[in-house]
Amino acid sequence: MSLPMPSRSALAVLGGLWTVFFFLGMSPGYYTPALSNILASRGLGSEWVAYAFLVGPLAALISPLIVGSIADNRFPAQKVFAVIGMVSGLLLAAAFAALERLGSPHLFLGLFAAASIVAAPMWSMLASIAMVHLRSGEREFPVVRLGGTLGWMAAGVLTSFVFHFEGSPGAGYAAAITRFIGAAFALFLPNTPPMGNSRSLRTLLGLDAFRLLKERDHLVFFSVTTLLSIPLAVFFMHTPMHLIALGSTTPSATMTIGQISEIVAMLLMSVVMTRFRVKTVLMIALGLSALRYALFSVAGSTGNSGWLIAGISLHGLCYTLYFITGQLFLDRRVDPSMRTQAQGLLTLASNGVGSVIGILFGKFLYDYAVVQQHGGWTAYWWVQAALSALCLPVMAIFYQGVAVKKEEGAQV
Repeated sequence: MSLPMPSRSALAVLGGLWTVFFFLGMSPGYYTPALSNILASRGLGSEWVAYAFLVGPLAALISPLIVGSIADNRFPAQKVFAVIGMVSGLLLAAAFAALERLGSPHLFLGLFAAASIVAAPMWSMLASIAMVHLRSGEREFPVVRLGGTLGWMAAGVLTSFVFHFEGSPGAGYAAAITRFIGAAFALFLPNTPPMGNSRSLRTLLGLDAFRLLKERDHLVFFSVTTLLSIPLAVFFMHTPMHLIALGSTTPSATMTIGQISEIVAMLLMSVVMTRFRVKTVLMIALGLSALRYALFSVAGSTGNSGWLIAGISLHGLCYTLYFITGQLFLDRRVDPSMRTQAQGLLTLASNGVGSVIGILFGKFLYDYAVVQQHGGWTAYWWVQAALSALCLPVMAIFYQGVAVKKEEGAQV
């Protein structure tokens, strides 16, 4: 006998969450793929590119757990989200104004860092808000999260073909305006009051989230996430540069190919999460991640951009099957009073620790392999593929999973 389908969330809830995700994804979609070329157009070399890409990961080490704890224990999450979105939007506009009008890379980095620290919790917070109000997370979260993917794609197309912001600080202004609009829309999301009531300093600093690591599968998941994020950190930093080296004139638009596969993966998530174990889905994602960089390496050895585009097309599958599955995994396994902090810990592991290591290592490897021509792009991407592949045996050996009730779906 088939199980009854869960009742659907109200259309207004789905539409509101989708809209905020759209603007949230659109904001970095303007400047992230173009950032390397924007800095290069200002005469700033690979060192400054690395510094700029390092800012976000460093920010993710600071604020997600603290802001997550505030939302879990003190103030409604949608209001916290709106405030940090507006403030970070203003700081982002100031950062790109400093780069364009003053030509000051140091001031740009300072303001960019401030904007990133304020904005770092936004993705994890919005995911947590969505989990609270969606009646069927496995079926509906991928749908509303798809808004972020489409927003990112729209920004890439606008950057390359409408605004022609490939090397212009105008991409930063567009991102700031978009982020502010998304934050304003968040005020109309359903009220999400705090579920906890702790006032201890340890709780307010978000340190309680680290208790999750005492559970074996949590420890394995967060460890693999950190390791996977090391090669993932250079995807947007160096892939556009490789595209240009192979003759592309529209790298931002080309990078959106990855979001096309992300759309496909999002639409399949409801089927995947109810028919397969979480471990199986995560391992497929890890395998595809290694394959993606292997294809990049072939592009480096052949000089054929088709291999690079093929790898880019896998990016959305890799990201969705691992990180969206991970968010749903945490929502199933974590106490509601820790929900936002758990998502913040995921941000810290992926966008923070893993990305910091990945960007620093990526800069060193890029300078050695590409700039100094010790193997070129071929060697560079093979190393990143090997790092991705290392995640597979760790997940296969140490992750156990637990059985859940049949009506709740697959094992986690």
